[in-house]
Amino acid sequence: MDAISQWQKQWFDYIHYLRQEGFLDDQFVQLKKLQDENSPDFVVEVVSLFFEDSQKLLTNMANAFEQKVVDFKQVDANVHQLKGSSASIGAMRLKNVCVNFRNYCEAQNVEGCLRCLQHVQQECSVLKSKLEKLFMLEQQIVAAGGKIPVLE
Repeated sequence: MDAISQWQKQWFDYIHYLRQEGFLDDQFVQLKKLQDENSPDFVVEVVSLFFEDSQKLLTNMANAFEQKVVDFKQVDANVHQLKGSSASIGAMRLKNVCVNFRNYCEAQNVEGCLRCLQHVQQECSVLKSKLEKLFMLEQQIVAAGGKIPVLE
């Protein structure tokens, strides 16, 4: 088995693992299908924007909890936005943590919200490193002259 085939197998196994562990769902597969020769970096660009936006939202949320009076409506709006963008890139675990977070916002439960905020930050960080690993594998495959496998 040549290097390209090994990396492609590794890539498939890794995608399978990410889906099995709930990091990614079918929406990510749909996103991958939008990528072609004309836009080879499409998914990387979308995911990069996602993480830039996520960072802003997480900062806004963290700042909200430093105020004397927490604006739960504003926090909930940020969580709702993060949930939507998580769903759009197929980040299932992150989306689910946001769903839970919104329940605590509704209940105006500061402790619950702070735990969820920490959980969201952690999920974002883990997801980012997992996707970086995936994209590095893709770069290796392409640099070696191979093609990134197509997901069904």
